[in-house]
Amino acid sequence: MEREEDIVIVGAGIAGLATCLGLHRLGLQSIVLESADSLRATGFALALWTNAWRALDALGIGDSLRQRSLSITGFKSFSAESGAPIKEVSLVENNRVEYESRRVRRKDLLEKLANELPGGAIRYSSKVDSIEESGPMKLVHLADGSTIRTKVLIGCDGVNSVVANWLGLQKPVNSGRSAIRGFVEYPDKHGYEPKFHAYFGGGVRFGFLPSDDKSLYWFCTFTPSVVHFDGNTEQDPMKLKQFVLKKASNVSKELCTVIERTTLDSISCVQLKLRLPWNVLMGNILRNNVCVVGDALHPMTPDLGQGGCSALEDSVVIAKCLGEALVKPITDGRIEQEDEEFMKIRKGLEKYAKERRWRSFIFISAAYLAGFIQESGSKVISFLREHFLAGVTISVTLRIANFDCGRLAVS
Repeated sequence: MEREEDIVIVGAGIAGLATCLGLHRLGLQSIVLESADSLRATGFALALWTNAWRALDALGIGDSLRQRSLSITGFKSFSAESGAPIKEVSLVENNRVEYESRRVRRKDLLEKLANELPGGAIRYSSKVDSIEESGPMKLVHLADGSTIRTKVLIGCDGVNSVVANWLGLQKPVNSGRSAIRGFVEYPDKHGYEPKFHAYFGGGVRFGFLPSDDKSLYWFCTFTPSVVHFDGNTEQDPMKLKQFVLKKASNVSKELCTVIERTTLDSISCVQLKLRLPWNVLMGNILRNNVCVVGDALHPMTPDLGQGGCSALEDSVVIAKCLGEALVKPITDGRIEQEDEEFMKIRKGLEKYAKERRWRSFIFISAAYLAGFIQESGSKVISFLREHFLAGVTISVTLRIANFDCGRLAVS
């Protein structure tokens, strides 16, 4: 069975749903292919920065999500070796928010994006098996045996992207670091300020952050070879919990209390991956009418908190670029019309790729360097971090977040 769609998006994560919504706001119809049989709204809460909120405002859902989010008012950083305070930065000055940072539950964000889409826009149980060229069109073959012909194919299918693989992009590499994450809910208010509490150094990087008045998210990133982490521990939540508690025991009673309250079903461990930044600059992130967005384009380590934010940026930019290409009327005549349409699609996607290459390079590189500086156990870097670099990494984080992807409008 074969059918035709103008624009096909692979993956119903943040990038895929936001891209579909951006196109919908401009009057362009698209469908999202999702391999799961329902919305995958797993995970805890996300930290969304200024750039993300500007993108959500462009999509028309910013104010609604703000009502269900917690505003983060600042940073507190400490030494992960001694627990001594290093740096405190406020995001609020004279009762005015300088940088917008909020915690939003991933489930709330995905459901809001999905609910704003027209009925039938998301096709569940639609796993992409392969992609084939058919003249200027692309044939997307699904696991159920059906095929979709499309004028535009956008890969929003994450770190192990089928679309990125078809484009010939190198696979993401292991950063050499891992992350243990946890989420804890309190029966009553936990009492912590809405600030990011971070502990750096000694080969580890801890942090915890309120998600709302009754829940907290925490993490521990580390280099297994440096801290002698047993790889067999990754699938055992009890051992993961004991590992983090041991590392944090001499650092912070507050942090240990948070970790101790965490139930085992709310603890997980992953290896941190990234796409090599020069692969984004030099690789095929676009080929004619096929491109990639979000983690399919620029998987990065979580040290800037920009994973979801960057995906939202990408989504608004690609919607604008395709809107400028396709919303305007084109000449009459079927052959001329088709040729001109594909030419405009290619130029629109080329504009998107040009705008996002360097931005993606910056995301990946800055995140990796920030993690290296914050986590390093080197005595030299520890000294510089406690006297200089902690402020620099926070400043870089805020500067990267202070980006405006623009509004969804066609000139």
